[in-house]
Amino acid sequence: MKRGVYLLPNGLTLGGMFFGFYSIIASINGSYTVAAWSILIATVFDGLDGWVARLTNTSTRFGIELDSLSDLVAFGVAPAVMVFNWAFAPFGRVGWVVAFLYVSCGALRLARYNVQMVSTEKKYFTGMPIPGAAMVLCSVVIFYHNTWQVPPGKSVLLLILTVVLAALMISTLRFHGFKELDLTKRKPFVLLVLLVIFVMLVVVHPPYMIFGFAMIYLTWGIIENMYTFYRRKRRDNNLPPLSGGGNDEFNKDEPNKTEQVKGTDT
Repeated sequence: MKRGVYLLPNGLTLGGMFFGFYSIIASINGSYTVAAWSILIATVFDGLDGWVARLTNTSTRFGIELDSLSDLVAFGVAPAVMVFNWAFAPFGRVGWVVAFLYVSCGALRLARYNVQMVSTEKKYFTGMPIPGAAMVLCSVVIFYHNTWQVPPGKSVLLLILTVVLAALMISTLRFHGFKELDLTKRKPFVLLVLLVIFVMLVVVHPPYMIFGFAMIYLTWGIIENMYTFYRRKRRDNNLPPLSGGGNDEFNKDEPNKTEQVKGTDT
């Protein structure tokens, strides 16, 4: 700390925290669409600060801790306040318990990420990343207001969705993220074309495209993990038996290791 801090990546991190806090204020005032868009803007800042830190080689432990605190505000507390005021308030205690469950699971997810990021989280995320969970909730709010333009009231479906997102964040399922894309290397030309098409579709109708992208990300992560689990289980079932496991001919030729062990001093 005596040597100072890097302004650019940490400034971007604080920018994401600012939009998360602004989302909380907007939710209190009843501007739920503004609150949802503020969180989505915070996801842009969250992606930029890490990318800039890696690009300029300014990644520090201070920046990592500040990023986690910013994520908890922007993608944990802000979405929970938004969905509680928007749809969970009529449920009473159940509503605020589910909202707190989302916040607590998000905090546990961030704490686990800080511990595992050096080892298991180099290429993929263990559990659904908290910005992804926040994006799903925000896309639902934006899509609903763009379609019906009225609050949903007592939405049991949204209550269940929030619980599922909280469970996915603390799960051990693998989810992909943009950190797997190495922008410093050459990519196939078709990826550039697909990127242009995606941007054009989002510009044409943002609420529907963002909602569709968020639902695809959620369902694809679950389906991919189910397929991986099925392949692993099938592979384990096809493994040959272990040596000495019930094979009489093998056991007959094996020397009596028990007697040898008894005769040693170790």
